[in-house]
Amino acid sequence: MSSADAPRWKRLEPDERREQILECATRLFGERPYAEVSTTDIAREAGVARGLLNHYFGQKRDLYLKVVKRMLLMPGLEEKVSATGTLRQRVERSVEWYLDTVAAHGKTYVAVTGAGSIADPEVERIIAEADDVAAAKTLEFLGLKVEVGSDARHRAMMRSYGGLVKSTIREWIRGGTLSREDAHLLLSEALITIVRDVFPHLHQQPGPDRGAAKAGARRGKDAQ
Repeated sequence: MSSADAPRWKRLEPDERREQILECATRLFGERPYAEVSTTDIAREAGVARGLLNHYFGQKRDLYLKVVKRMLLMPGLEEKVSATGTLRQRVERSVEWYLDTVAAHGKTYVAVTGAGSIADPEVERIIAEADDVAAAKTLEFLGLKVEVGSDARHRAMMRSYGGLVKSTIREWIRGGTLSREDAHLLLSEALITIVRDVFPHLHQQPGPDRGAAKAGARRGKDAQ
């Protein structure tokens, strides 16, 4: 190993070292497809021995799952964004914070949220769980404390809004077809409309016929 390839050692506390490795992995998974990133690449980028990376995170897949969780859950909304003010003020502040957070690792966010990014049931499970957590957190932040299980339709609508969020960010970060201002406008106005105009009508609408939905799903599988 040449001096240029040797790890760039710097003494850090364990938590700081873990964060450094995770930060480097986050960046590399955004720059290259999953299959083209090795633990050796990540260790070199972080300036650590590969054995230390494995000690902290296990194999590459384990580290990738950590990156997926970080990108999707993005903790900090409650601590960094005030939940006071009008609905519009709260929504616009939360969307602004979210876009700021995504912008730090936009390519990685697009990579891990893109359809078929990596065919792995565990990744799919993490994404589904993160979508549900994000839906519940958004409802609570907006002052609509819908407990898990009390009204699945509120959370389902927020998960649907989450799909719009992901698509909008892809158009902004990867496609360049939307500006950041466009993304902020679309996501803010859509969320305000859902909360102000759609949610009040939910109690007037009949819930889904789950029996019919399951039967339709079975028919669809039988036809395949």
